[in-house]
Amino acid sequence: MIYAAPVAGVSVATTAEAVAVGTGSSSPSAGVSLAVADCLVASNEEVAQEAAAQQEQVSENETPVVESEYADIAIAQVDNYVNVRTEPNTESEVVGKLYNNSAATILQTTEDGWYEITSGNVTGYVKCEYVVAGDEELAKSVSTRYAKVTTTTLYVRTEPSTDAAVLTMVPIEDDLVVTDESIPGWALVTTEEGDGYVSTDYVTLTTEYVQAESKAEEEARLAKEEAEREAAAAAAASARKKNSESSSSSSSSSDSSASYSAPTSSNGQAVASYACQFVGNPYVYGGSSLTNGTDCSGFVMSVYSAFGIGLPHSSSALRGCGYEVSLSSAQPGDIVCYSGHVGIYIGNGTIVHASTPSSGITYSSVTYRSPICVRRIF
Repeated sequence: MIYAAPVAGVSVATTAEAVAVGTGSSSPSAGVSLAVADCLVASNEEVAQEAAAQQEQVSENETPVVESEYADIAIAQVDNYVNVRTEPNTESEVVGKLYNNSAATILQTTEDGWYEITSGNVTGYVKCEYVVAGDEELAKSVSTRYAKVTTTTLYVRTEPSTDAAVLTMVPIEDDLVVTDESIPGWALVTTEEGDGYVSTDYVTLTTEYVQAESKAEEEARLAKEEAEREAAAAAAASARKKNSESSSSSSSSSDSSASYSAPTSSNGQAVASYACQFVGNPYVYGGSSLTNGTDCSGFVMSVYSAFGIGLPHSSSALRGCGYEVSLSSAQPGDIVCYSGHVGIYIGNGTIVHASTPSSGITYSSVTYRSPICVRRIF
């Protein structure tokens, strides 16, 4: 029984209300209660501080939730194009077109089923039902990841190591399609000789989407295409006349080497026919001779040069020449562009191209690799 009072005093002092009652008492048990209460308050403060510290540590160690980079990307899924309008209604002005598989960034969603988007130089509204938002797989499938070469000559290697064998070489400013970036410091790219690795120290990596076209851009594009068609036809006619005069003055030659016919007309079919004459001739990296050796872009450049048309000696630069047409609409003479490679379409699903050192100038199916785009000059 002698322990009953102290135990009772401690029990009372464990609540804030009991501490307040105890301050008015002069009994020894009340004093003990106050002392114990002070200890308990201090202890509670320490526990609270420790808990806060632990919570702060947990917060610091937590991995923040990062929104996917594709969360605000919308991809048009339509037969041809969807109109981009100034206001979220079908009565407002059309400011541009978002073509099928083109991409836009969503700025906001309206309550009545429209997205405000921006794409290229176009900002406006499209109906939600015509685009797919936040679909990473779809966005990746319609975009192209490029590695643009920033050194004079880039080695593409068979393995992600500078000790690995060289698969092929790529000149500065050319770009290759990237298919994998999972190995730090290296990118897996596709080339004419097959897939290989390039060091990311010597390339610039970018992702490209097809974007919307404004009304002004569409008008300018159509005018430019018509002007380029007319200029190409005029240049080809002039070159054909010049070549005809040259061949007639030197028609009797005792040279035992193969002879080649000059262009006979000014259209894509003439380009294809002229290009096919050189099948079997050698491939030479950096070359541009249709007879003694050329690489892929040199081949296209030299073939079109015979028609009086100047084109760049670069597979990536050729993607910007002429105007784009769909693969299904390809005609003879069109330039078919691949990752780090180009060829000339000759019809019936076939291209002629300066392929590799082992195969030289040869024929291939237009889909033997995945085309990036098709460009038309005539």
